[in-house]
Order: sequence, then structure tokens, then C-alpha cells
Amino acid sequence: MNRTLRRTVTIALTAAALALTGCAAGAESPAPTATDDAAESSLSGELTVYAAASLSTAFDEIGAAFTEANPDVEVSGVYDGSSTLVTQLLEGAPADVFASADEANMDKLEDAAVDPTLFASNTLVIAVPTGNPGGVKTLDDLADVTTVLCAPEVPCGAASATLLSNAGVTVEAASLEQNVTAVLTKVAASEADAGLVYATDVIGRDDVEVIVPDGADEVVNHYPIAALSEAPNSAAAAAFVAFVLSDEGQSILADFGFGAP
Repeated sequence: MNRTLRRTVTIALTAAALALTGCAAGAESPAPTATDDAAESSLSGELTVYAAASLSTAFDEIGAAFTEANPDVEVSGVYDGSSTLVTQLLEGAPADVFASADEANMDKLEDAAVDPTLFASNTLVIAVPTGNPGGVKTLDDLADVTTVLCAPEVPCGAASATLLSNAGVTVEAASLEQNVTAVLTKVAASEADAGLVYATDVIGRDDVEVIVPDGADEVVNHYPIAALSEAPNSAAAAAFVAFVLSDEGQSILADFGFGAP
């Protein structure tokens, strides 16, 4: 073999050796570790969330976002007055998470609720049918028209009682509803001239008009959320609560008009 050929073979062998060395080095590189997102996606099963009626639209959106991050989790929302939901939970309803429209109803669960945490706030407004046929302008007017309110044991009812009391107004309600959705439904259907509902309930509605009463900012409902100690899907329950408290969850709640905790 002449000198030129020997040199060509040597260069080729050296290049091959370097290539093999590179492959070996690549093989020895540590494998990527699982991310937090991957850990979240390992969640699975059904997740049942009991939440105050005023949270229904926002929590439907949060549930969809949570499922997008955790495709193997099926989220079901059960919405009603907080006091009604607490009664069902105390009677053994198989729920994973509870979100109340006030702290008083969450407190009724005692040890059944794991580390309740405030996640949102809300205030009351006067809702009237489109066109305001009763001519309502202030809280005082509620005493002279057909008014529907939440029942006093429901958070929106307790807040309504406080708001009216602070204003020195006495209202004989045409009906006392078990959740704020029922109040708004009657007002929108013109079955009542007015009702007190949460500010978040009327966002995007064109079948009612809104009056912000004096003193509304002094009567604030603070919403707590907790995983339940007997949750059938405890891992997903804890993850859902964390999601509600996360920046993404808080952003969704803000989009629906909820205030900071």
C-alpha cells in the first residue's frame, strides 16, 4: 500500500472512531426527567365537584381546562345552593371537591373538608328584567315591587339580608329561592320585578339589567374550596384544588367577574 492510500485509510478510520465515540456519548446522556405536566397527565378517573350555583359557568370552563391538562380525568360539576350541597355531603354524597359561596357553609363540614382555602370573592347587584318595568333604582324600591331573594340559609340570601339591613330596607319577598340561579331565572322571565343576585351571574346576559346598589362593596362573599377527606379520587381532587388556585384558574375566574380572595 502506498503512502497516499495509507493516509486515506487512516483518516477514514479516525473519522469512524470519532463518530462511534459521539454515538456512545449520546447514549450515555441522562434521559429527560418527567415534567410536572406529565405527572399531572397521569391522573385518571372520574372527579365530582360540588360547587355553589354562582360558580357553574366559571367551573365548567375550569373543568374543561383541567381535563385538557389531564385527558384521563372526567370532571362532573354538581351546582346548587351551598347549604343544599353541604346537606348532601353530610349525608354521604360521593363528591371529591366542594367549593362554597361562603365560609359558614364550608365550616359545617368540619374535618370532612381538607384545608379549605379562599379562592374568589363576589358582591351583590340588583337584577331587573330588560326595560326595568318596575322602575327600580335603589334598594328602597325593592320594598314596593315584586322581589325575589335567596333563602336566608343560602350564602346569597345571607348576604342579601345583610345588605338590606345595612340600608334599613325591609322586603317581603315574593319567594325565597334555594340558589341564586333560581332568583335570576325568575327575574329574567319577568316573574318578578327585581332580585338580588351576584355580580358574576349577570355578566353577558341581555335578558336582565343591572343596578349596583349603595353599600354592595361592603358586603363581600368569600369563596373557599377544599378536597374532601373521603374523596373517591383524592389525587385528582387535590390537583383540581391546586388548579383553581393557580394563575390559570384565577385568570378564568377573573374572566367571569370574580374578585380576588
